[in-house]
Order: sequence, then C-alpha cells, then structure tokens
Amino acid sequence: MTMRSPSRDVDPSRSRWIPWAFVGAMLLVVAVNGVMVWLALSTFTGVTTPRAYDRGRAYNEVLAEAARQDALGWRSSVRLEAGRLVVEVEDTEGRPVQGLLAGALHRPLSLEVVALEWRPLAPGRWAAAVADLPPGQWEARLSLTGREGRLDIRRRVIAP
Repeated sequence: MTMRSPSRDVDPSRSRWIPWAFVGAMLLVVAVNGVMVWLALSTFTGVTTPRAYDRGRAYNEVLAEAARQDALGWRSSVRLEAGRLVVEVEDTEGRPVQGLLAGALHRPLSLEVVALEWRPLAPGRWAAAVADLPPGQWEARLSLTGREGRLDIRRRVIAP
C-alpha cells in the first residue's frame, strides 16, 4: 500500500493571497491611523489657558487670588433663561452685591467669543441678551467689581 503525502494535494495557487492579506491589513491600519492623526490635528488645540506656562510658574499668585476671593464670601449664580444670561451675586449674609459687571461668553472648543452688554435688573442681579446664541456648551467669564473687592466668575452654561 502506498501512502500519499498530504502536501501533494495542496494547490500552490490557493496560498498566494496570504501575503496580500497582510499587505491589505497593514494598509488598513495606516489609513485608520492617518484619519486619526488628521482628526487630532484639525480639532481641539488642547490649550484652554492662554500663556499656560507663565501661569503655572506664577501659581502662588493664582492661589493668593483664589484665597482673596474666597475671603469675600460672595456667592454667584449664572443661568440662561428666556434668551438672556442672568447673573446674581450675594454676600455671605445673603444681601445683593452691587457693582460693575463685565465679561463675555467663550466657546471652549472653537474659541468663539460672544461679547455681552450687561444691564442691571435689580441690586445684585444683571442680564445680557443672548437670543441668537448657537446651541452647545459655553463658559461665562465674568468679573464683578464692587466696593469691597473684585470677584471673578467662571461658569459653564448649556445653550439649548
């Protein structure tokens, strides 16, 4: 009885696609990585604080400013309602804080800035019209200067 070797029955043309499968897989990996690199470079810059290095070196001053504002004890609220941004500030005893409010809305990812014109509604309460605000997340960067000091307000708001 003669025994046949199983390798004789294999057609050599059937295995020619195997190297091309590896080449195709590598091309797919390179293409996906290329798309990911393009997306990473064309979207968010990663920088949210201007002059971040200098601010980091002067961090003790940042801490002192935060302690000074905490010592004031002022509480603030920022909200969107009926096409306007409303800000309320009160002191430690719940009395309204009067002063001059200034600031703008910033879009964190697109670096878009919307200037705000504030008008007082009542003592310690201001409003600015934002009726045509594009939907999404915004950061209110505000500064209230009163008789007792200055309060920096940063709040995130979501425009519907």
